[in-house]
Amino acid sequence: MNKNVRLINKGLIDYKECWAFQTDIFDAIIQKKISIRKGETKSVVTDNFLLFCEHPHVYTLGKTGEKSNLLLDEELLKEKKATYYHINRGGDITYHGPGQLVGYPIFDLDNFFTDINKYLRLLEEAVILTLHDYNIKSGRVDGLTGVWIDGDDPVKARKICALGVKLSRWVTMHGFALNVNTNLNYFSYVVPCGIVGKGVTSIEKELGEPQDLKEVQEKLTLHLSLLFGFKII
Repeated sequence: MNKNVRLINKGLIDYKECWAFQTDIFDAIIQKKISIRKGETKSVVTDNFLLFCEHPHVYTLGKTGEKSNLLLDEELLKEKKATYYHINRGGDITYHGPGQLVGYPIFDLDNFFTDINKYLRLLEEAVILTLHDYNIKSGRVDGLTGVWIDGDDPVKARKICALGVKLSRWVTMHGFALNVNTNLNYFSYVVPCGIVGKGVTSIEKELGEPQDLKEVQEKLTLHLSLLFGFKII
């Protein structure tokens, strides 16, 4: 099993361009796994990747989501300088934008464990531990994915990190979006993740000042590596 993970920083990148970049890697890993099973290649090692980036203003809708959860029409999207894509991850609608740390682990889970629930919970745990580094107490909400603050309080509950993944032949793509210095006003134009009556927040909002995105990424990468037991290359 290959426990090495190649770290790729894409910076600020158009969502569609990054989606295509992810897909090329994802498809290549799957094709290699098929070749290995057929005995068509001598190499039996599959690669793992961890992509970090930010996106210009964009709304993405998961394959099971409802477009009615987007509260902007095409004209208003243009006015807000935002784009919209219906994509192939799980989950409903979410927003990505500058100041948000987006992570796309493209892992062959055969290198780690074949348990999608464990995979999602470890992604959440890495975020929870990162927020703890900033003295922010966070956790989960029963029946919902992502990371929340005051999740046990129906009035105060607010989401700080969203998750949405795709899995095929135990290879993952898409991932998580952690609000660091995000413009939270853009969430007012959607029903975030299709969940009515819940707020959103960011590290900046919780602490009262902007944070170093690179530092947050470094802390999060460390927690991911310890939880999954991988080495960054």
